[in-house]
Amino acid sequence: MGLFDKFKKHTDKAKDLMESQGDNIATGVDKATDFVDDKTGGKYGDHLEKVDDMADKLGDDESAGES
Repeated sequence: MGLFDKFKKHTDKAKDLMESQGDNIATGVDKATDFVDDKTGGKYGDHLEKVDDMADKLGDDESAGES
């Protein structure tokens, strides 16, 4: 099995995980970014908000693909 084949295998596993657990992952990311925001006193709030938005969008995109 070549390097590309291994990469594709892991990519497929990640896609499967997002399809089945996208909402839980987005919730975990939200909790993690809230924790970091609290610990940094809001210093990186704008960046963390973008991360939250991307995680929510990714979870929404994968959920839409299940229909």
